[in-house]
Amino acid sequence: MTPRKSHNHSKAHRRSGHLRQRPGRHHGLRSAAAPALPGLDEDTLLRLLGEDLAPLSQAEIGKRLELPRQYQKMLATLLASLCRQGLLTCTPGALYRLAPGGGLVNGTLSVHPKGFGFVTPLDAPPGAKSGKDLFVSPRDLASAMHNDRVLVRVTQGGRGDRLEARVVAVLERGAAQLVGIYGATSRAYGLVTPEDDRYPFTVRVARGDARDGDAVVVAISDFATGGRELSGRLVEVLGDPADLLVQTEMTIRSLGLPHRFSGEVEAEVAGLDPAIVLEPGRVDLRGVPHVTIDGETARDFDDAVAIEEKKGGWRLYVSIADVGHYVRPGTALDHEAYQRGTSVYFPNKVVPMLPERLSNDLCSLVPGQDRLAFTAIIDFDRKGVRQEMRFTKSVINSRHRLTYTKVKAMVADKDAPLLAAYADIAKDLTRMAALAGKLENRRMSRGSIGFEIPEAAIVIDDQGKIAAVRRLERNLAHKLIEEFMLAANEAVAETLAMRQAPTLYRIHEEPDIAKVEEFATFTATLGLRMPKGEHDPAWFGKVLAMVAGTPREYLISNLLLRAMQRARYSPDNSGHFGLAAEFYTHFTSPIRRYPDLVVHRVLAQQLARSDKRGRDKNPDMDLAAAGLFLSDRERKAMEAEREVVDKLKSRFMAEHIGEIFEGIISGVAGFGLFVELLDTFISGAVAMTDLVDDYYQLDDKHHRLIGQRTNRLFQLGDLLRVKVASVDLRRRRINFLPV
Repeated sequence: MTPRKSHNHSKAHRRSGHLRQRPGRHHGLRSAAAPALPGLDEDTLLRLLGEDLAPLSQAEIGKRLELPRQYQKMLATLLASLCRQGLLTCTPGALYRLAPGGGLVNGTLSVHPKGFGFVTPLDAPPGAKSGKDLFVSPRDLASAMHNDRVLVRVTQGGRGDRLEARVVAVLERGAAQLVGIYGATSRAYGLVTPEDDRYPFTVRVARGDARDGDAVVVAISDFATGGRELSGRLVEVLGDPADLLVQTEMTIRSLGLPHRFSGEVEAEVAGLDPAIVLEPGRVDLRGVPHVTIDGETARDFDDAVAIEEKKGGWRLYVSIADVGHYVRPGTALDHEAYQRGTSVYFPNKVVPMLPERLSNDLCSLVPGQDRLAFTAIIDFDRKGVRQEMRFTKSVINSRHRLTYTKVKAMVADKDAPLLAAYADIAKDLTRMAALAGKLENRRMSRGSIGFEIPEAAIVIDDQGKIAAVRRLERNLAHKLIEEFMLAANEAVAETLAMRQAPTLYRIHEEPDIAKVEEFATFTATLGLRMPKGEHDPAWFGKVLAMVAGTPREYLISNLLLRAMQRARYSPDNSGHFGLAAEFYTHFTSPIRRYPDLVVHRVLAQQLARSDKRGRDKNPDMDLAAAGLFLSDRERKAMEAEREVVDKLKSRFMAEHIGEIFEGIISGVAGFGLFVELLDTFISGAVAMTDLVDDYYQLDDKHHRLIGQRTNRLFQLGDLLRVKVASVDLRRRRINFLPV
């Protein structure tokens, strides 16, 4: 995003006009030499200075506000007052800017459906605990809306250690466009109700092509009107919200995911040369029997593996599509890939990072076709200890497109027809399984946390309907590929670290001790005896081993994840706590992750320095900024995927009203219980008012409800049979009744 420039007068004039029409509260002193001017007060000045990055002089401020000359003295008085209060600083040359720590906080607003909000500060204000949001009452929200970036003024009030604040300025709108449901009010106009109930208003638009009940995208044209009805215009008609694909499109639009490639990008991709040339520095590995191993529905194949028996061990080849050969730095294609950051995978759609000609053609390691690759060649001894490693650009030709199911059937089940059909690589698969087992044992023995959180797969049939929601099975083939990718990523990371090459690492920092202790106390209420010792990765692994294969596995795994830091990208290597790895990066998926492409380019530079050949270099890239941005894009993609999955789960359960399921109590609160269904991992709630056999009270310390007459307990972690009572599709809330 390009920052606002302080010399953009036309934009400033539009802002100043808006400010005069919507005056703030008058807290500042006024000069007696001129009558009061609506909009000229302390909040107006704070708002103006909060919108500009550069400090402004009094003359520039007056020009922005289009102040008549007779009001300059009043302006000077207000500026001096704000400086005395410590809200502004006056730099040499009489330039004014917001004072750091002066009671003004820049942050992101989150609005609750009930009308109040919380601001997450970019920096903790004085008097507030780090990580504590600021409470904003409905009367102090002004025209700010959910997800806006706002400037707030901390007030004197507070609740415990949480400070209160009021909105002074909206610095950036988080939702210039909204997704909602169109309701016709006349032949020409209608009202759009936002899908997200944190926007407590409707938007009046001209009807256009929308039909009553359609999902639509609207642009808000006037935020200043406030109230329960804003004005806007229709941007796009998505269609019937009962259609599952429309539900996915609604999420894509509401979260602002880039989903269309520009004409310039399409032209660049169309002009790419498909010829496979064995250029200098590229090794011919077409004689090495590579195979791809993916899921049945996979369409892009960005990694292929091969193995050779060696004296005293194995040689592993991990060949990754050479995306960097086609996506050159500084091109429109490269810029678009960076802005997307990652592909986004929904049950019924993919929003790719790269256009289809790359992801499903030129960079897809399909069988029987020569493809450009970047190969990690790693030698291991019989114990799985890495001996040597080297990296090279290559040309490969994959022998087969295998699936996890087929590999498992051949290696574990000894399926005779499949073994006969793939006789040319059957022995290699056995060797791969042996090496993967050794690698996993070594990784676990060093303390790597064995996260295998069960996941639900949503099966969509040919008619676009949900056929089933079921547990996603993991077998030895999944683990095999996972171990080989981990080995390649660690080898690349260690190589770049030893060469002190600036790059993006995938880091996972140590968890907060307080959160770990809270987790240990929490799980103790379930009757689990926590292992002794310090809270290192091995300790977490022991906890997971205690519940592996039990109904509590999903619950404990998720609670453990919440106690940990989130993995992210950074140029500063601080290791990967979860993997107990000193060096780790992402190298193996450049088709769908931009950080992998960055690592490919850095590794290619290192090879070029070694063999004295020139190659494309990364443009000057601020790796720290890139790490923050790409980590945020990853979080946004995960949020989108989770939202669509929740939508589809809700719609699936809406078809099963009255049916009975087995679940586990995953949360206990004053209003009732949270229940996670076994196998489908669909979450819903049992309201306290629906526990009609007794009067229940919350025992918060032990995470349970206790019946006052019967002493019946509803304890976190208990199994519970429930019936689906109702489903609120808009809020994605599923309500259960205990059976």
